[in-house]
Amino acid sequence: MSKYKLFLLRHGEGAWNKENRFCSWVDQKLSENGVKEAQDCGRLLKEQGYKFDLVFTSLLSRSIQTAWLVLEAMGQEWVPVVKSWRLNERHYGALIGLNRAEMASQHGEEKVKLWRRSYDISPPPIDESHPYFLEIYNDRRYNTCDVPKDNLPRAESLKEVLDRLLPYWDSIVVPEIRRGRTVLISAHGNSCRALLKHLEGIPVLLELDENLRPVKPRQLLGDQAKIQAAIKKVEDQGKAKPST
Repeated sequence: MSKYKLFLLRHGEGAWNKENRFCSWVDQKLSENGVKEAQDCGRLLKEQGYKFDLVFTSLLSRSIQTAWLVLEAMGQEWVPVVKSWRLNERHYGALIGLNRAEMASQHGEEKVKLWRRSYDISPPPIDESHPYFLEIYNDRRYNTCDVPKDNLPRAESLKEVLDRLLPYWDSIVVPEIRRGRTVLISAHGNSCRALLKHLEGIPVLLELDENLRPVKPRQLLGDQAKIQAAIKKVEDQGKAKPST
């Protein structure tokens, strides 16, 4: 029997998603299409009658902006939004800013797929020579973290994303769910996947029992043809473009 409801949402399309580049911890706003995706999601959730008590996001603007747009479309702008670096996207290290299709041409699709989809293999770490190193680590939003800046990741496997996310899940999110509050997590493909093992850019409803275990398969909300197209789009991002 369902006792709790938890919604997981990957942010809308960002500028670098459109360019097929590893965005990771670089702060990017939503693209025009990403804004529309978030608004459409909010309208869908409103039509289905859902009401949120609390929203969690990462520290990255595309996650926060998505949450704001969803709440606005639902007429629930007053709902509290709590932010944490522990919901940030996976840190792609030295790959940040690179085009995925170009990397597939240079290193092979299997290598890129291994970096992106393996569970416990990290990409090469970012260092101070990287063009986005200072932009990330000099950003004052990371002064708010519960760990020193020097202890923030320089690259992560999916396993390491789960390792830094679970303490936050257990100590902050779970108690709110157990209080009976309906929670939305607006995060990223890999921080959602670390909890679900799979999520590709669409709102997900989980119905949980008193032990916070699913009582039925997760529901991917929305137009099913669009959902499958979105999943295929993400799968194709790591493939080399055919030469012309």
